[in-house]
Amino acid sequence: MTTTITVCETCKCADWDAEKDPQTDGEKLAELIEKAAQGSPDVTVRRHACLMGCDFACNIAIQADEKLNYVLGKFEPTADDADGIVAYATLHANSEKGQVPYREWPQAIKGHFRARLPVLDGE
Repeated sequence: MTTTITVCETCKCADWDAEKDPQTDGEKLAELIEKAAQGSPDVTVRRHACLMGCDFACNIAIQADEKLNYVLGKFEPTADDADGIVAYATLHANSEKGQVPYREWPQAIKGHFRARLPVLDGE
């Protein structure tokens, strides 16, 4: 089953300056995640304007049908963070219920979890 990484493309870290950098930190992180996920059959990436976690920019969501979903934040737009996010999303995709044992978490995502959302009951 495929896991989707939703990236807030409007996120701005505290030191972002529009005059110096027209690209938001969220846009930069989205590009890095898209690059890291290229060729991955288990992970898709989409962008979304504002995940409403502004105090914790940069924010992402890890989502899949019939699995637990997660919101993570306080990332930097770096290749290391992007690689860790994609690695975790791959583990999520390959898990039965969306639960990945802590010992398997990439270091880059530890300390970034903001919420775990239960599976929606389908009708």
